[in-house]
Amino acid sequence: MSKPNNKPFVIGVAGGSGSGKSTVTRQVLASIGPEMTAVLIQDDYYCDQTHMSPEERRKTNYDHPDAFDWPLMVQHVQALRRGEAIEMPTYDFTQDNRASKTITVQPAPVIVIEGLFALFDADLRKMMSLKIFVDTAADVRFIRRLQRDMAERGRSAESVINQYLETVRPMHKQFVEPTKRRADVILPHGANGPAVDIITTKVVSLIRDLERG
Repeated sequence: MSKPNNKPFVIGVAGGSGSGKSTVTRQVLASIGPEMTAVLIQDDYYCDQTHMSPEERRKTNYDHPDAFDWPLMVQHVQALRRGEAIEMPTYDFTQDNRASKTITVQPAPVIVIEGLFALFDADLRKMMSLKIFVDTAADVRFIRRLQRDMAERGRSAESVINQYLETVRPMHKQFVEPTKRRADVILPHGANGPAVDIITTKVVSLIRDLERG
């Protein structure tokens, strides 16, 4: 748990679908230690769609900012910064709806917010100490998304391709790519080792300063 007199170091990790955001987050965890880090995955903050029929849910544009429960995410980051545990929602992509299970996230000296739109919301950005954009070529991102959605979300290749052309690609250009301008650090070629090493070294140094303070 973070010390009451010291605000946690909040890192935002944004980038297109399949850019390598999760890899960056894993490397931060490996360098700092999971017990020192609270991770919020934006994919789990999609809006609850219980009130909608399965057909309506399937039409949801998950690559638009309106698909997310921003008030809940902001509330949870604020709680963690105050030293309070949260119950992070989880999302079931096979049902296109929020799952009943939640994950308890304990406060920690470092908070990582990972997601497509991690740098989109002004209220979230104000709480961030470091804003990262993972920049990866579009063809690489598409291949990774195709592999992930087929393996983990039970999708067909045709449905993934159609979604990419209809929503993922245009939404990336309209909403995700512009958030690059909000970043303190842009990681070219995805989660490249040297750049991530520099970031994690800096964060570890800051944590040590906090602990000494």
